[in-house]
Amino acid sequence: MSEDIRKLYRKALLLSIFTIGYNLIEGLVSVFLGYKDETLTLFGFGIDSFIEVISGSGILLMVLNIRRNQESSVTDFEITALKITGFSFYGLSVGLIVAGILSILHHHTPVTTFWGIIISLVSIAVMLLLVLAKLNIGKKLNSDPIIADANCAKVCIYMSVVLLFASFIYELTGFAYADILGAVGLIWFSVHEGQESMTRAKEKKYEGARH
Repeated sequence: MSEDIRKLYRKALLLSIFTIGYNLIEGLVSVFLGYKDETLTLFGFGIDSFIEVISGSGILLMVLNIRRNQESSVTDFEITALKITGFSFYGLSVGLIVAGILSILHHHTPVTTFWGIIISLVSIAVMLLLVLAKLNIGKKLNSDPIIADANCAKVCIYMSVVLLFASFIYELTGFAYADILGAVGLIWFSVHEGQESMTRAKEKKYEGARH
C-alpha cells in the first residue's frame, strides 16, 4: 500500500472518529433541549444522533479493517452493528408514533422550537462538509463502505432540514401541529434507514458466506 493510500485511509479514520464524536455531542444537546422545551421533533432528532453513533462505530471498524487490508472480509461485528442500527431506527419510529399520538390527544405544543432552528443549521453545515469529504476520499480509494457512510450522512442532512422547517414554522406561526409534522418526517426517514440497514446486513452476510 502506497504512502498516498495510507494518508487517505488515515483521513477516512479521522473523519469517522469526528463523526462519532459530533453525533454524540449533538445527541446529548438535542435530547436535553428537546426534553426541556417539550419539542418532539428535536428530541427525536437527538435520539437519531445516538443511532448514528452506533452506525458510525460499525463504519469505523470497516475503515480500520480496510486500512489494514483492502481485501479484508466483513466481520460478524459489522453485520451485528447494522442489525442493531436497523432495529434502533425502527424503535425510534415506534417511539415517535406513540409520542405523536399522545401529543395530539393532549393538544400538546412545544414551549419553543428556537433551539431546533439553531441545531439544525449547525448540523446541515457540518454534515454537508462531511459528505463532501467522505465522498472525495471514498471515490479516490474506490471504497464502497466509505461511500456508503457518506450517503448515510446525506440522510442526516435531510433529517436536519425536516427539523429546521418544522421548528421554523412553529416559531414563526405558532402552528400547533408543526412539531408533529416534523416528527412524521423523522419517522419516514427512520423507517427508510432501518430498512436500508437491515438490507445491508443481509447483503454483507451473503458476501461473507461466499468468502
